[in-house]
Amino acid sequence: MKAIEERLKEVLDGFEFGGKPVLQGRYGNGHINFTYLIHVDFNGTTKRMILQQMNKDIFKKPVEVMENILGVTSYLGRKIAERGGNPERETLNIACAKDGKPYFVDSEGEYWRVYHFIEGATCYDQVASDEDFYQSGYAFGNFQCLLADYPADTLHETIPQFHDTVKRFADFKRAVQEDVMGRAALVQREIEFALAREKDTAVLGNMLAKGELPLRVTHNDTKLNNIMIDDETRKGICVIDLDTVMPGLSVHDFGDSIRFGASTATEDEKDLDKVSCSMHLLDVYNSGFQKGCQGRLTEAEIEMLPMGAKMMTYECGIRFLADYLEGDHYFQIHREGHNLDRARTQFKLVADMEKKWDEMLRIVRQ
Repeated sequence: MKAIEERLKEVLDGFEFGGKPVLQGRYGNGHINFTYLIHVDFNGTTKRMILQQMNKDIFKKPVEVMENILGVTSYLGRKIAERGGNPERETLNIACAKDGKPYFVDSEGEYWRVYHFIEGATCYDQVASDEDFYQSGYAFGNFQCLLADYPADTLHETIPQFHDTVKRFADFKRAVQEDVMGRAALVQREIEFALAREKDTAVLGNMLAKGELPLRVTHNDTKLNNIMIDDETRKGICVIDLDTVMPGLSVHDFGDSIRFGASTATEDEKDLDKVSCSMHLLDVYNSGFQKGCQGRLTEAEIEMLPMGAKMMTYECGIRFLADYLEGDHYFQIHREGHNLDRARTQFKLVADMEKKWDEMLRIVRQ
């Protein structure tokens, strides 16, 4: 295997930069792909670019991932330009390899891509204010609006059955039945909580199958740190990290944001008294999301936004609990019982949402 320095030189030689690229080193704090910063010299002017090695362990069909990203970003660029916006800052822009493809395959069979750097904007890992959460909602809503007419069924499913809650539930039941670690007897209350909500797992999928909910282009990782926020205006200007863009439901994208961003505690909080779903933060995010959507959501989608929040939270809970029962082989843990703690926080959020269901409906309907 080649040393990383040799491989990086090979990779840089494989892209069409339009100037001389100079590697600056590792960049960012992402956990999936290896990311590097590049400076490209254009006759004395330096332009920054991002180089990434794609993670084939997670995304087993990187060509399909890049086909999705190229299709969506090209479409977004045209829509943004039609609105009078700036496509260079308001969507990701891909630099192609010398063979014209949106990726480069090195001699070790690894896949690489290059994005133009979005200047004057920053990603934040934590919500520092209501305005940040509002801007996150607006940006993801605007993403839905811009892509409302994109033929979602032409996109590849980069992670098959990613939000198929019925399948996730079947996986969970199998983990309970097999009980390979002998832990099921210790968590009967959590298991019973999950089993009692089996009927909910098919609600959204059934509505999609009947045409009651439209198939959309969805992001599927709608956290604050996947939004670029303008340094001067503090407005959310660009949605990034498009690896999981694929056909799906808008209510899932909304729901994942609420699951993570409207919780009053961390995802692995042990003290469940601290865990609840903040109706204030739900209101803040919903206001931004629906304004960003600009009326492109159907009435059924709006009505199902709370169900999206509940199902995304429940789905994460049963995945954490299944992983605990199977020996913690999927989600990284940092202490004994870590996945169990995560499952309990999700289930506490689900129970809290159920108590506040009428208020959640009132918020999204307004």
